[in-house]
Amino acid sequence: MCGIAGFINYAGTDIKEGEHTLNRMLSRIQHRGPDETGLYLSPKACIGNVRLSIIDLSGGQQPMATVDGTKWIAYNGEVFNYPELRSELISLGHKFKTKSDTEVVLHLYEEYGDKCLSRLNGQFAFAIYDQKSEELFLARDRVGIRPLYYHHNGNRLVFGSEIKSVFEYPGIERQLSPQGLQQIFTFWTTLTPNTIFEGIKELSPGHYLKFINGKVETKSYWNLSFAKKNGMFKGSIDEAAEDLRYLFNDAVKLRLRADVQVAAYLSGGLDSSVTTSFIKSIRPDVLNTFSIGFADKTYDETKFQKEVSSYLNTNHNSITVFDADIPNLISKVIWHTEVPVLRTSPLPMMKLSGLVRENGIKVVITGEGADEILGGYNIFKETVIRNFWARQSKSKIRPALLKKLYPYIPQIADASPAMLRMFFGYQLENTASPVYSHLLRWNNSSRILNHLSADMKQHTAIKDPIGEYANTIEDAVSGYSPLEKAQYIETNVFMSGYLLSSQGDRMAMGNSVEGRYPFLDHRIIEFAATLPDEYKLNGLNEKYILKYMMRGKLPQSVLKRPKQAYRAPIATALLKNSTGMVEEMLSEKRLKESGVFNPETVGRLIEKIKKGAMPSEVENMTVIGVLSTHLLIKQFIDDFEYLDYRHIRNGVVRNKVKK
Repeated sequence: MCGIAGFINYAGTDIKEGEHTLNRMLSRIQHRGPDETGLYLSPKACIGNVRLSIIDLSGGQQPMATVDGTKWIAYNGEVFNYPELRSELISLGHKFKTKSDTEVVLHLYEEYGDKCLSRLNGQFAFAIYDQKSEELFLARDRVGIRPLYYHHNGNRLVFGSEIKSVFEYPGIERQLSPQGLQQIFTFWTTLTPNTIFEGIKELSPGHYLKFINGKVETKSYWNLSFAKKNGMFKGSIDEAAEDLRYLFNDAVKLRLRADVQVAAYLSGGLDSSVTTSFIKSIRPDVLNTFSIGFADKTYDETKFQKEVSSYLNTNHNSITVFDADIPNLISKVIWHTEVPVLRTSPLPMMKLSGLVRENGIKVVITGEGADEILGGYNIFKETVIRNFWARQSKSKIRPALLKKLYPYIPQIADASPAMLRMFFGYQLENTASPVYSHLLRWNNSSRILNHLSADMKQHTAIKDPIGEYANTIEDAVSGYSPLEKAQYIETNVFMSGYLLSSQGDRMAMGNSVEGRYPFLDHRIIEFAATLPDEYKLNGLNEKYILKYMMRGKLPQSVLKRPKQAYRAPIATALLKNSTGMVEEMLSEKRLKESGVFNPETVGRLIEKIKKGAMPSEVENMTVIGVLSTHLLIKQFIDDFEYLDYRHIRNGVVRNKVKK
């Protein structure tokens, strides 16, 4: 895995100045690629790469050129089917100088243009500059595993794997986007191409961008699409399980391709246990597994992690997260997320990836994606129950089913029927809404907006983010079942925008570790989208086909264990162990200086929690949201300074090409 950055300016760039700027941009993301650095420099375009060497360790330096030297690529990612593609290209007359997947992607683009993207099985973001046409081509993988941001201003386009890299380009303003902030405090993430910063765009998953003569054109090459009646899988559950087993085995096998050691995350839940089981069946030798434990037993799954590790005979490594770690980690985490967060879940992931790196490992396979594509989340069950309840909206028995979903949230587990109705009854009968499944969640999250300052409210009140998003997907989800609609939203919004970013790529790459996701092989996603609902969510039995497929392959305690959401200590732990930084970021002075939040309402909430009151889920999210927003402002707006790359990298560039 790597980091990429660059810019194209049709007005022309002094090469020496361009080199200095590009080096600063790459220095900002050196954590993504500490092994090697490379630059391509010309009067019109400068592109570069920092490399984490995983495939073809001795070759594969970037930027890399075609044989005729007219096309140059800077590439971040892995294309797992590159050997097969390489053989195909050789049969078509292409000649290769390396054994890297980077060169395969470049030749594939040379052969097929933007149509090459549909042939790639992997996780990637890359830039290709064509010297002849002076066109820049940017592309991102189907579900957004790897990030890519850009800024466009007239004849100039600046891009990078991370926003901090783009900000190293002179003259780009750093300013919070009220619309982006409103989306985060509603959806938990911005909606692409929006970001939290004005003027910075994110290339949407499954999209490519062309920039030529000052004009930006973006197009989609892949979308999540559930099968209508004609495309629905019509086989038995046994046949479906066998097809899934074949696809998943191949997806894991492909993701074991590396010239370095590959490890696995093992949470103790079903998804990571399945992944680890398949790895061991493919490679029975020693497998290192890594997990998080929590000192607070409310969140701890150590017992299950040890059980699965023993069952599968892995070399297990674990690390314990203490409440005091939360305030100590959050500054580093926000620097890498580059966006405010409403949960502390990314923090333990930062600590876990650090453990992986301390053990000398660069690549880890994880189980993310299974919940989204196979119906694993409680929000899917919640949707089914609310639809069932809506048919008899006055029923006192039907809403009681919701207690079973959240035994770990006391306010719900101990709630009276009247309280359940009050909490879960929001727009209960609006089942025709394309976003019915998420109306309750987003309504609760948006209550954080009540804590915005009067000035910030003026900038956000003109938008209806939920209504706008519902309108954008109405046609796309027409004809889908309630479960399919919920899966579509959860995959496109939460998974791409938060899970694979703030909790995935950013935490792993913050420690120079690459995550790989076999459940997100596009073939598995597309297959799962053809399955009948009951193969995924059977009654209230989540991921039914996955459990069916793994009968006899995992302990019964894992297969029958209820879904436990991954959670981490929140506001109470943060405030009880608060550091000087936390106190400063939540102080009345900081609240007034930022102008984002209402000092009175936020101050009352913080005092209430400090005095021992049990915060609600929304109040927890509010405290984390305020703190992380203030940290973001401090790091990226108030205290951000251009780097002097000579002091960071000693001016060393191992692969520099000037044209």
